[in-house]
Amino acid sequence: MTEHRIPDSSTLHGWRKSSYSGPEGGSCVEVLDGYPSGVPVRDSKIPQGPALLFTSTGWSSFITAVNLGDFSA
Repeated sequence: MTEHRIPDSSTLHGWRKSSYSGPEGGSCVEVLDGYPSGVPVRDSKIPQGPALLFTSTGWSSFITAVNLGDFSA
């Protein structure tokens, strides 16, 4: 994978918000499952903006670390 950014994430369909996102909006991230080159992640407030593209392994490691409480709030 050479490209780590998708300039206009609105061209992709099937985004889902974090299960921790509340219904009132605010600061949320969205993830796109099943993308062939990795895991795109974008800011839900700017759907036409860029998305960062993570490797599947890197994203899984990040989610595991979050679930284990490795990051302080």
